[in-house]
Amino acid sequence: MSFTKLNRSAATLTKNRTEGSISPTSGMCVTCVDGCIGMCEIGKSAYRAAEVLYPQPFGIITAGAEKEYPFDLSHFSIMGTAAGAYGCEADSDKATFEKVSTETTIGRNKDIKLKLPFIVPGMGSTNVAKNNWAGIAIGAAISGAILTVGENVCGMDEESEFKNGRVLRSPDMEMRVRSFQDWSDGYGDVVVQANVEDTRLAIQEYAIEKLGVETVELKWGQGAKDIGGEVKIKSLKKAQELKRRGYIVLPDPEEPNIIAAFEKGSFKEFERHSRLGMVEEETFMKRVDQLRKAGAKRVFLKTGAYRPADLARAVKFASKAKLDLLTVDGAGGGTGMSPWRMMNEWGVPSVELWSLTHQFAKKLDNKGEYVPDICFAGCVTFEDQIFKALALGAPYVKAVGMARSVVAAAMVGKTIGKRVTEGQIPVYVERFGSSVDEIFVTAPELKHRFGKRYADLPPGAMGVYSYFARLSQGLRQLMAGNRKFGLSYITRDDIASLTKEAADISGISYILDVDKDEVEKILKG
Repeated sequence: MSFTKLNRSAATLTKNRTEGSISPTSGMCVTCVDGCIGMCEIGKSAYRAAEVLYPQPFGIITAGAEKEYPFDLSHFSIMGTAAGAYGCEADSDKATFEKVSTETTIGRNKDIKLKLPFIVPGMGSTNVAKNNWAGIAIGAAISGAILTVGENVCGMDEESEFKNGRVLRSPDMEMRVRSFQDWSDGYGDVVVQANVEDTRLAIQEYAIEKLGVETVELKWGQGAKDIGGEVKIKSLKKAQELKRRGYIVLPDPEEPNIIAAFEKGSFKEFERHSRLGMVEEETFMKRVDQLRKAGAKRVFLKTGAYRPADLARAVKFASKAKLDLLTVDGAGGGTGMSPWRMMNEWGVPSVELWSLTHQFAKKLDNKGEYVPDICFAGCVTFEDQIFKALALGAPYVKAVGMARSVVAAAMVGKTIGKRVTEGQIPVYVERFGSSVDEIFVTAPELKHRFGKRYADLPPGAMGVYSYFARLSQGLRQLMAGNRKFGLSYITRDDIASLTKEAADISGISYILDVDKDEVEKILKG
């Protein structure tokens, strides 16, 4: 394991002066020279202070950890087979990868139908989510996936209306929910998430009562940070309004000397912070009951990369409350404004956290206790990782969560659409055509599916749909190679650990131990 970029990163727009000679333990240049202008994180912190805690530039990027963990999904290999078939007749003319189904159902009553086992988790109040929302939401809807509206949306909406501490109306939340609902064909779902501030403002009750939302999610945390959500605010007026709404805003936008410094240009952004959640079983169960009485048909929980005892609480509380889904998000991922060092140095990495989740779920299952459907999230981007995550958590894991990659697909689709309109298509893209219909290979299918409405389909949504189409075919090919023609047939035996250490951590058989008993029977036969 190595993490050599201790004092420099593209995420914080910093670098060392002596690029080729750096102290591995401190990250400092081997020779730190009097007269350097301060390009490294230490140097930049000397004049920009807490600004350097966060990935930059805020609002147009997502960020993910660059730390190399001891184990990740590459430490497992998918075990194909040349014999048999599950979910399809073992006939070469019938058992083709096109016959593989990626459809599944989620929830206590199995009442959410998915075309793909994908969840887009926690797209909240950050600018990068809002600016790409049409692509993300519509792309998820037409793909038959689950979309989660993340924390602080109503609280950050400048047009929100409040009365007696409750939200009455939020155009931003309405737009986000409707974007999905208007394009959904009965598959997938739109979920509204809540943190401490959202709960105080009765955001989920508003979404249920006014927007027709049927599924809500309680949020304990995420894989990128163990504190509340942060965003940057460039407007003094907005910073003051957010403080009045109950948020923590730094520095204090109502202090005269702070106002003067901001207006002078000494700093250009305020920080808005959310409060820490405090998990207690009694209050958790009470909140779940409140949401169900308010009309929620389904209640989810998302937890982050906290210590194992907190994961045990999540699994046990979700079981006791008979929740519909538990999302477990491992360290390393992130889309918003997590502190950069925290994102890299905090939390239980995905493989280890997911392995513990399977252990805990199995213990409850063996005792005959209810086990909710589970979603694994944390740095999943491609079909092989999706297959491995589903296998690692089988039979309890029904879906995987992906955020950064979905935002990336939406941003690329949006950018291509803009360049086409401007007549400035990059050479790299121009080889595929000069129009949206030519560049997006899924365009003919979407045009046939939506008819006249195709003209209203944002290029960002086409980007997400096309990305998911690639993942779908890739996943079906891998499943066919394992002769598993439905997601429910995937088991832990479908992958093998490439090292004994990975086997010890995960409980997945070491590759040389796979099929031992069957091998002996075959050789003796």
